[in-house]
Amino acid sequence: MLDPLHRIVHEVNAASDLNEVLQIIVTQVKQAIEVDVCSVYLTDFERRDHVLMATDGLREEAVGKVRLPYHRGLIGLVCERAEPVNVADAPSHNRYLFTHETGETQYKGFLGVPIIQNRKVLGVLVVRQIDMRTFADGEVTFLFTLAAQLAGAITHAQASGQLVTSEERAPPKRFLQGRPGSPGVAFGTAVVVYPPADLDAVPDKKAQDPDVEEDEFRTAVAAVIQDLMALEDRFEDSLPAEDRALFDAWLMMLGSDSLIGKTVQRIHEGDWAPGALRQTIEEHAKVFDAMEDVYLRERASDVRDLGRRILMHLQREGGIQQTEYPEGTILVGDEVSAMQFAEVPKERLAGIVSARGASFSHVAILARAMDVPAVMGMSNLPVTRMDGRFVILDGYVGRVYVSPAPSVVEEYQRLAEEDRELSEELRADKDLPCETTDGVSIPLYLNTGLISEMSTSGTEESAGVGLYRTELPFMVRDSFPAESVQVNNYRKVLKTFHPRPVIIRTLDIGGDKPLPYFPLEEQNPFLGWRGIRISLDHPEIFMTQVRAVLRAAAGLDNLKLLLPMISNVDEVDDALLLIQRAHDELTEEGYEVAMPKIGVMIEVPAAVYQVEALARRVDFLSVGTNDLTQYLLAVDRNNGRVADLYDDLHPAVLRALIQIIEGARTYQREVSVCGEMAGNPATAVLLLGMGVDSLSMNGGSLLRVKWVLRSVSLARSKALLQAALRCERASEVKALLRNALEEMGLGGLMRAGR
Repeated sequence: MLDPLHRIVHEVNAASDLNEVLQIIVTQVKQAIEVDVCSVYLTDFERRDHVLMATDGLREEAVGKVRLPYHRGLIGLVCERAEPVNVADAPSHNRYLFTHETGETQYKGFLGVPIIQNRKVLGVLVVRQIDMRTFADGEVTFLFTLAAQLAGAITHAQASGQLVTSEERAPPKRFLQGRPGSPGVAFGTAVVVYPPADLDAVPDKKAQDPDVEEDEFRTAVAAVIQDLMALEDRFEDSLPAEDRALFDAWLMMLGSDSLIGKTVQRIHEGDWAPGALRQTIEEHAKVFDAMEDVYLRERASDVRDLGRRILMHLQREGGIQQTEYPEGTILVGDEVSAMQFAEVPKERLAGIVSARGASFSHVAILARAMDVPAVMGMSNLPVTRMDGRFVILDGYVGRVYVSPAPSVVEEYQRLAEEDRELSEELRADKDLPCETTDGVSIPLYLNTGLISEMSTSGTEESAGVGLYRTELPFMVRDSFPAESVQVNNYRKVLKTFHPRPVIIRTLDIGGDKPLPYFPLEEQNPFLGWRGIRISLDHPEIFMTQVRAVLRAAAGLDNLKLLLPMISNVDEVDDALLLIQRAHDELTEEGYEVAMPKIGVMIEVPAAVYQVEALARRVDFLSVGTNDLTQYLLAVDRNNGRVADLYDDLHPAVLRALIQIIEGARTYQREVSVCGEMAGNPATAVLLLGMGVDSLSMNGGSLLRVKWVLRSVSLARSKALLQAALRCERASEVKALLRNALEEMGLGGLMRAGR
C-alpha cells in the first residue's frame, strides 16, 4: 500500500483547504483498501460531540449535520481509548449506535482510528464494510498514517479560522498560536520571505503590472529553453538517445500552451508571475501524481523541476522578486534565516514570525538582541497567504493576529503603551551601577554580533561585551571574509567599547548556524561538526580569524578570546597552540600584538565534568546555558515537538551550574553566563545567588536585569537559590521566582500569558 499512501499524502500536502483534504482522504482511502464507506468525524469540544465532516458512501446531505454525542457509539469508543477499534461485526458490539440520517445499512466491518495532535483526539477516520471483515494490520497502519496527515490539516484549519464546527456560536477572536521568541508587541504588514527556487514557498501576491510580469515570465522560460538545449548538446556523445529524449520532453512542455498559456492567463487574472507559475506547475504535476503507472507518475517530479528552473530565472537579480520592506515590516517565513533578517533595514523591521524554530533558536536570539518581537514554531502558519496582511504580533505569549478586529487592535495598543511606560521607568536606572541592596556589584555585559548592533540599546549601559558572535558577519556574506575585512570588523567593536573589555568568540558555525557557502549536511547537526571542531579541522580558517582578532586589538588591550563547544582538554590544548602560533607569526611580521586572556565556553555535559581541568588551562569560563540545557535535557531547542521539554530552570541545569562555579573556584577563575538565562530578570537572581561573577545578555534585557538586581540582596538571592534547589520540577522553580518578584513589587517583569 506504499504507492497509494505516497500519492494520497502528496495530494493532501498540496490541497488548498481542509474541505479538499477531507474529500481526498475519504475518496482515495475508499478506493485504496476497497471498502464500502470512508468517513471523517471531527470533535466539537464546545458542544461535546463528534460531527460527520466528510464521507464517501453515506448520504452527502448528512455532512455537517449528523452529530454523535461524547461517549456514544463506536466513534465515541475510539475517542475514549485514543486507539484503533477494529470490529468484524459492528452491530453486535455493545457500543454500536445506528444513525438512520446517514442512510447507512447494517454495515458490519468497522475500523476507526483516532486523529491525534499533541495528545488531543481531534476526530476519527472510519472505514465500513457491508460484509463482516476484520481489517489487516497493514490497513490499520495505513489509516494511522493518513490520520496523522489529517491532524496537521485540522489544526491548521482551526488556527486560521477555516473550521468552526459549532454552527450557532459566533466566531471567536482568531489568532495563530506559536511560541514566544522575543518579547514585545508589534503592529505591521506581513512580508513573506522564502528560499530561492522553492516553488512551495512562493506566497500569493497581486500582479502590480501584468504585462511586465508576463514579459519577465516569458524571458525566464526562454532562458530555461536555452539551458536545456545547451545541456542536451553537452550530453549528445555521452547519453543514449532514449535518455536524451527527456530533454525533448521538457522542451515540449515549455512549448505547450497548457503550461505557458495557463500561467500567463493567471498573471492577467491578477496573480504575480511566481504565484501563477506555482499554481500551474502543481496543477500539471497532480495529473501525473494520480496516474497508476509508476513511470508516468514519476514524471510529476520532472514538471516540478521545470517549475523550479523557471522560478530560478525569475528570481535572478533585477527580476520581479525584489522584496520591498514597508514601514512596520513583519517578516514571515517557513524558516526565517539570519540572512533574511539582516536584509531588512533595521528602522523598518517591526517583528518576525517563523513557522519553524523555537524560543532558543538562533534567529530568536538575534531578534532578542535587536529588540525585535518574534514568534517562533508556528507550524500551522498559512505562509503563502500572509503577504500584505495587517498583523499584530505578541512576542510575550507567542500569538499572531492576522487582519485583527478593531477591539483586538485597541487592546494591543493599550498593552504597547504599558510596555513604553515600563521602558521609561527602566531608563531611570540607566546611569546607576548594577549593585545589590547589600552592596555587591555584578557587571552586566552585552551579547552582540552584527556591526549594526553597535548603536542599539545596551552599548552605553553595559560593562563591555561578554559575547561577540563572530559567525554573524560570516553568515551575511557569500564567501569567507578575508583577514583584512575581519580586522576592520573586530577593530570597530573593540574601539567602540574601549577601554571596557570585549570577549570575542571564535567562529561557532554548525548546528542551527550554517554558512550558505560552507554547507553542512548532517543527520544530527547539534551532535556533529560544529564550533571548535570545525576550527581545528580547518586551521586555515581558525588562524586567519585569530590573526585578524589579534591585529584588531593592537594598542587597545581590551580583548579576551573565547573558544566555543569545548568537550575535552585536547581541543583546548590544540587551540592554544594555534593561537600562540598566530601571535608569533604576527610578531615576526612586525605587528605589535599582545596575547589576550583566553576562555572556554562550558556548554556540553563533558565540559561540566572536566571543569577543573579546563579551568587550569585558561583564564576564565563562560557558560552558554542555551546549549548546556539542550544537551543536558536531550532536547533539540529548534524542534517545536519537544520545545515544551526545554527549560533552563530544570533542576539538573541548576545543579550543573553550581558544579561549574565550584570547579572554577579551585583555580580562582571567573565565571560568566552568556546564555538566555542571564537576560531573564528572574533567573538572574538565581545566578547571583550561585556566585556568578558577571552576566552577559542582549541590550533589551540589560535594564530589566539591572532593575531586579538593584532591588534584591545577595543574601535574599542565596536563600531563593536554596529554595529552588529543593524543587523537583522546573515549574516549581518558576512559581517560586514569580512569587518572589511579586513580593518585591517587580511582577511586571514576569509578564504572564494573556
